Amino acid sequence: MLIVCGFPVLFLQPSKDISPLLSLITTDMSRYRKIINKLFASFLFIAVFSINNNARAQDGEALFKSKCASCHKVDKDFTGPALQGWSSRIPSPDWIYKWIASPAKMIATDPYAKQLADKWKPSVMTAFPELKKEEIDAILAFVDAPVKTPPPGETPGGAPANDNSLWYGILTLVLALVAFILLQVNSNLRKLSDDKEGVFRGEPVPFYRNKTYLMTGILLLFTMSGYFFVNGAIGLGRHKNYQPEQPIYYSHKVHAGVNQISCLYCHGSAQDSKHAGIPSVNVCMNCHMAIKEYGGDKIFKEDGTEVNGTEEIQKLYKYAGWNPATAKYNPDNNGDGTPDGAKPIEWVKIHNLPDHVYFNHSQHVKVGKQQCQTCHGNIQEMPEVYQASELSMGWCINCHRETKVDFNSDSTGNKFYSIYEKFHKDLKNNKMDSVTVEHIGGTECQKCHY
Repeated sequence: MLIVCGFPVLFLQPSKDISPLLSLITTDMSRYRKIINKLFASFLFIAVFSINNNARAQDGEALFKSKCASCHKVDKDFTGPALQGWSSRIPSPDWIYKWIASPAKMIATDPYAKQLADKWKPSVMTAFPELKKEEIDAILAFVDAPVKTPPPGETPGGAPANDNSLWYGILTLVLALVAFILLQVNSNLRKLSDDKEGVFRGEPVPFYRNKTYLMTGILLLFTMSGYFFVNGAIGLGRHKNYQPEQPIYYSHKVHAGVNQISCLYCHGSAQDSKHAGIPSVNVCMNCHMAIKEYGGDKIFKEDGTEVNGTEEIQKLYKYAGWNPATAKYNPDNNGDGTPDGAKPIEWVKIHNLPDHVYFNHSQHVKVGKQQCQTCHGNIQEMPEVYQASELSMGWCINCHRETKVDFNSDSTGNKFYSIYEKFHKDLKNNKMDSVTVEHIGGTECQKCHY
């Protein structure tokens, strides 16, 4: 006897008459075939569902991005404290689970929770009672993992998060193949038994002509095609990781990261206008009239090619009509109001929203007090800018559902929110932990589409 995929297979020496054995096998298999098929299908469904459910529960990075990233960073303070090293700061191991489930209750009863709330006032931790223990463990394991720096030449978005979908698909195909083989074995045993008993049956229909198999294959093909077609259609117009080549290699890592130049110095209209705006050449020249050469660390493109920073500054001078030798602008001989040879820099726009979407930078930056990194990623670490977020409707709505509003009506809060008396009473009575953008209408269709 040999065990194959958990099923016993008998190898018998030829005998004069094996029809009783074959009859017994056929009778038993016919009797239990439907039950076995149902049990096998149920087992396959449960196994695949359990694996996928476990994968979702263990995907700490995805959970962190959807639940925590709007207020927390892994390795530095943001709207809330940095999460790395959390275990060394909490009073007991189970404290973190109670805190995540109900911060308001903990603040009212736990001294450390109250101390934490006072430190980060007016921000209040959002409650996540729906998170399971294993999901919280996955998030905590992710934030405690060492921060990985992508090696030179790696894609700007970094390596994609671990995705075991391919392995689940292969496992499903293997199980389906085993089921198909067992059905073929069953069919051949039935025919062999019928031949011994003198029962005439036609030749088994080849699997490639079997209507059941053909219909199953067609439905499977239709389902897979529909899945990829819908995913492709949903992705139309989304340009995550889009990184065009610009006329001048401008490194945000050098300017915003190393030299700590505020985003609002170049994109000043972001706090006062709908559009963030692209800085004019004159804004660049405010610094580069004096800074003529690049003397910082070496700069590399995504393909590993080294960038000559001084040559890029020279490109800027040509666009500005600036003569570095004389430290003066070129004369305006043609009388058009600009130095001879000067022209606008034709920057390639990266972040685009559909025409039917309304987005106001000042509403998010000045009123919502959102950091540029919320939508644009770690811009201060990008050698050359790329689109870090997908900027989809679902992405925006999730942010509105989770982002807390500066709802306090004292001197530090936004006075506009004083009109929401019910929310203020609920906050005072600990019926609510905080007020999110969703509570004040941030997910209504006409807020962004009109």
